[in-house]
Amino acid sequence: MLESPRILVVSFDGLRPDLISRELTPNLWRLKAAGLTLANHRTVYPSETRSAFPSFVTGATPDRHGMVGNKYVDRTTLPPRYIDTSDAVLLRELDVASGGLLFSAPSLGELLAKSGRSLGVLSTNTPGTTRLFHHKAEDLGHVRLSGHFREACTPSEVLADIEAQLGPLPPAPPKIEPDRAGQDWITSAFLDYVWPRCRPDVTILSFGEPDVTSHFHGTGADQTRSIIAYCDRQFGRVLDWWDAEGRAAGVQLFALSDHGHITGHTRISVVCSLRAAGFSPGTAPGPGVDVVVVPGQVGALYLDEMDEATLARLVASLTAEPWCGPIFTRARDEVNGIAPGSFSKRLVFADHIRAPDVAFSFRTDDSDDAFGLEGGTFYDNDRRAGLGLHGGLHPKELAAVGILAGTAVPCSGATSSLPSGICDIAPTILHLLGVSATPTMSGRVLHEALALAPNLIYPREEVFEARLGDYRQILRREHVGGASYIAGGWIEC
Repeated sequence: MLESPRILVVSFDGLRPDLISRELTPNLWRLKAAGLTLANHRTVYPSETRSAFPSFVTGATPDRHGMVGNKYVDRTTLPPRYIDTSDAVLLRELDVASGGLLFSAPSLGELLAKSGRSLGVLSTNTPGTTRLFHHKAEDLGHVRLSGHFREACTPSEVLADIEAQLGPLPPAPPKIEPDRAGQDWITSAFLDYVWPRCRPDVTILSFGEPDVTSHFHGTGADQTRSIIAYCDRQFGRVLDWWDAEGRAAGVQLFALSDHGHITGHTRISVVCSLRAAGFSPGTAPGPGVDVVVVPGQVGALYLDEMDEATLARLVASLTAEPWCGPIFTRARDEVNGIAPGSFSKRLVFADHIRAPDVAFSFRTDDSDDAFGLEGGTFYDNDRRAGLGLHGGLHPKELAAVGILAGTAVPCSGATSSLPSGICDIAPTILHLLGVSATPTMSGRVLHEALALAPNLIYPREEVFEARLGDYRQILRREHVGGASYIAGGWIEC
């Protein structure tokens, strides 16, 4: 009798699909030849890691799972407080304090456990991201391992066994240095311990690169290309195992990324601009702060006292800035926000109780950077121009890697041009395992990857527009059946 299928998902944080090549990533290229490439695969908005990976494991957009950004303001507490989701200990405290409602939707680990199956996680991302892959692993007795951070690891006895076998967790390197030791450690931990000893029904192996190196050196820089090649070599070890053993054991192998990168070309200050417009901004709630500007490459503004007149004034001040891209506020209707010139947050599936009063992206363009990579943007941080960024609505930020291979994927070397997205992965995994999806899932089963004719379904496109004076914003979405995908958003003057 054949074993039940098992799934291994390998993720490369921040890898642009157009950086996969025969020369730079021969092993990912090899997987493309063995399976099906999702050529129109996208992430969610905001295109940030700790919104995207929760969308992966819940099969839902941020309005449904509640991780509205890498950082947000929690206004359910008095006083409101600033939340940084990179903190694994804080995330655990929030989940316990909320009665298990850190996510507003059930996640893959929970659904698998209810059907008597298991999810294993090995990750070199931040401790918070590692926890978000399976935030209830310790409650369910599942394995979750960080390549660097003990506070994200469970069970402790599994970590102790692996350290006895492989050596201790390597320390996280300074952010200006590519992370090689962590990628090596989690790959060995999977091949030498987690697979032979634990054999989860679903495993997530997440390389936290090339994201960090892109942020500090540039998306096409030599250092970034070097760490991409290094991660691909680690993936090659996994692919060799899969060819020798995993495929015959019924393992379906998926390769993903959570978002792409574009390049910052012009530095600005949102705080300074809002102060000049008559507001009293700050980066966290506090006395005298009337609008919180959450730090990051996607704009998130929380008003101390919410009223439509102040909101309209805030949006008008933003639309007058040359650096401002698409803007979203609470829905007036399905398309328009309550502030003139803004879109409804519903259009980008970002309308959650934790969501900011004003969400915006920085203005982007299609310029090429110093490495010949398309996509440029204004940005607000203390780093030099020319470095990798993400969070917004440029198609290169939204573009994500999607490659599926295994016995369930009959098309070798094929490409599907259908729109697909990170929310589709969990429903597809559950379908392969015979586990029912939940009504909270906004993704769909990727039937085109599981069929011999992947391109016989036809998508539908929508284009929306909102104006305020000379400010004109455009948003494009695509649909396959009941699933919706954000294709891009931009400003036209």
